[in-house]
Amino acid sequence: MGIYGALSTAVSGLQAQSFALEHISGNIANSQTTGYKRLETDFVDLIPEAPVNRQVTGAVLAQSRQTNTVSGDITSAAKETYMALNGDGFFVVEEKVGQNDGNAVFGGVDYYTRRGDFDLDKEGYLVNGAGYYLKGLAIDPATGNVAGSVPSTIKVSNAFLPASETSRIDYQLNLPQLPKTASYDPDNANSELLTVADYNNNPTTAGAGFVQGQDEATFLSQSIAGGAITVYSENGAPVNLQLRWAKTDSVDNGGDDTWNLFYLKDADATGTNEMWSNAGVDYVFDTDGTLNPSISTTTLSGVSVNGVPLNDITLSHTANGVTQFADANGQAQVTTMSQNGYPAGEFDSLSVNNSGRIVATYSNGQTVELAAIVTANFNAPNQLKRLDGGIFAATSESGEAILNTDGGIIGAALESSNTDISEEFTKLIVTQQAYAAGTRIVSTSDQMLQEALNMVR
Repeated sequence: MGIYGALSTAVSGLQAQSFALEHISGNIANSQTTGYKRLETDFVDLIPEAPVNRQVTGAVLAQSRQTNTVSGDITSAAKETYMALNGDGFFVVEEKVGQNDGNAVFGGVDYYTRRGDFDLDKEGYLVNGAGYYLKGLAIDPATGNVAGSVPSTIKVSNAFLPASETSRIDYQLNLPQLPKTASYDPDNANSELLTVADYNNNPTTAGAGFVQGQDEATFLSQSIAGGAITVYSENGAPVNLQLRWAKTDSVDNGGDDTWNLFYLKDADATGTNEMWSNAGVDYVFDTDGTLNPSISTTTLSGVSVNGVPLNDITLSHTANGVTQFADANGQAQVTTMSQNGYPAGEFDSLSVNNSGRIVATYSNGQTVELAAIVTANFNAPNQLKRLDGGIFAATSESGEAILNTDGGIIGAALESSNTDISEEFTKLIVTQQAYAAGTRIVSTSDQMLQEALNMVR
């Protein structure tokens, strides 16, 4: 190869070290860039063709090596819409290319990024600090399941959440074997039983009818409170639903321990008008305190409270949710009482849960999952093409994106750059020394050429 070959090899070394210096410079410059993946330098030796005993070391070629599979540190963030990927994968994003009639127009090309500093723009889209828009799958509000399989840019509406009428109340309690009502007299047998005259216009008739307004005082004295709960009408109006229990028969009376449930229909009813409405079900208990037959649900049909229509409401007791065990206090002990309705709510905030779903919170305390974030994996993620803004494009070498909604997302967090400053400075020193050594080779080769030229003088 000779002196000229040594000179050429030295120059290739200088070029390779310059290439490495570019990587080091870029890595240090982006040490604080969210989601940045550093570039490493691989050196490849180039061996000229020659017999084995005449081979020389040859020149060197510098190549880039991606570190897309090396995660940066995950740090907490103040914004609830910021997110980080815990593990492999990339966010799927799209570029906005313009506006049409006031609506955003997107390029239709998927890109991939680990930069998760997403925030809402003025149109309700989630866009990161580099200007790329997050994509995901819509969620069916009725089922809570992902709807569809083709990701689209996520757009959040700040409209009011419509009211939801109460249709179910989860209601569990223990009724005392001996209710100590206001009328209870330990010296008077069966004084704990309901004996309201004209109840359903008949002597006490269990399991049906209502209590008239004129019998309010007597009914209250012969029944016990069963709890009260705020329920909501179709337009979100709050209604206080009051429940009371009355024992209508007992073993001591020659029958079975039987209870009826009532709700306050019209607090202002007078005379023969209906005030307390019967649920229309006999709750009959065995001697062991359990229902026989078992009652898991009771439906209050056509409920109306103080003139506000509520339609049907199902009381969900579940198995053994209503019992009759001895209680020294003689009062109903409510253990569960919750309902599924709510008033209309104003959009309050947006966050990301650890299942990778965009969640809206409203002023009425409700949370609604709006979209599932889609992540992309690749068979060869280090073969992705890097573009401006910390995004990547798929190549034939990386393979097509494999999309999933399996989560692995941490909300209110960001992934830092995977650049290690101390490591980069170490590489900088080595690169500087290697470059300096290469220049000495060039100088030495030049001196040897000068000596060769001097021989002809």
